Amino acid sequence: MSEEIITKELQKAARYAKAMGHPIRLYVLELLSKQSCCYSGDLSEELPIVKSTLSQHLKELKDAGLIQGEIEAPRIRYCLNKDNWKEAQELFRKLLKIDEK
Repeated sequence: MSEEIITKELQKAARYAKAMGHPIRLYVLELLSKQSCCYSGDLSEELPIVKSTLSQHLKELKDAGLIQGEIEAPRIRYCLNKDNWKEAQELFRKLLKIDEK
């Protein structure tokens, strides 16, 4: 494929989409969009998955830049990366041709 048709915007949107490509990750994003932050321990109590699996999902979201984590020993507090979350929403809105109302 030509680099001309694969823009930086498309690359970013694809990376965000890949990170959001699992229902658990979508749930985490939905949860974090409704509150300021959440601790990993609270998430592991709420979700029916083992902690190591949750950690992998959180890592994928963090690597994509959709969430950020701060260590507050012995726990990690996760929050949305508001700038990247807004960027992802705008990219998808543009790609899907969704008009903002």
